[in-house]
Amino acid sequence: MKHDIFFRTHPIFTREELTEHLSSHGNVGSRAQEALLTYYRKTKRLLPIRRGLYAVVPPGADPASYPVDPFLVAAKLTRDAVLSHHTALNFHGRAYSVHEHFTYTAARPLPPINFRTYHFRGVKSSGALLRVGKEQVGVTIADRAGINIRVTTLERALVDLLHRTTPSGRWEEIWRSLESIEFFDIDQVVEYTLLLGNTTTASRVGYFLDQHREALMIDDTHLQPLHTLRPRQPRYLDRSKRATGRLVCEWNLVVPKEVAERSWSEVL
Repeated sequence: MKHDIFFRTHPIFTREELTEHLSSHGNVGSRAQEALLTYYRKTKRLLPIRRGLYAVVPPGADPASYPVDPFLVAAKLTRDAVLSHHTALNFHGRAYSVHEHFTYTAARPLPPINFRTYHFRGVKSSGALLRVGKEQVGVTIADRAGINIRVTTLERALVDLLHRTTPSGRWEEIWRSLESIEFFDIDQVVEYTLLLGNTTTASRVGYFLDQHREALMIDDTHLQPLHTLRPRQPRYLDRSKRATGRLVCEWNLVVPKEVAERSWSEVL
């Protein structure tokens, strides 16, 4: 049938994409779209994920158990969605552990969404980046099942994880994930951090790089701009918990003991 090619090339699709497909065949009315969606849902070829977003189910497969790619779901939740934070590390194969929580960045993220065992959470794009038209800095296009999706680079993911820590999980997970990456373009890390213009973020990133000077080949020229931007008064690495920790005077940062000592490394 004339829609088979669309289904094969769009394993997950939005209503807007379906509208474009129907328009190319001369069917532009909303009734044609609703009739098509109703027919294929009744024949168990489509699985609704949320309003306006569908997964394609191959003929003969059970919609209840057919696997749906959560990376594609996250990438399709908004028109401008970018896989970010821990999800970006997971996509690049550099997460320490696999989560069923998926994070994307968008100008207007949707409220949190649950689908099967997956949890999707959007993070609002940085106002500092939007003001200077730099929201696509550190964003790359990647292929997933023949579909182009947007995902942050490892360099931006590093900074994003330290800029907004809430969606990313425990500090051990964040640190172990980042430590598994043998190489970063440090110039890109510093450039993106400075674009955000956040003093606490500069302190967090500076502290991480300083702690990994040897492994990441960090020198003072990398750290100096971050050191200049650091807050003048001590800030917490984790502002939401404000746990007692160790004050790192160089960065005016109160760091939990387990992060400062990387105590999890001692556990076999």
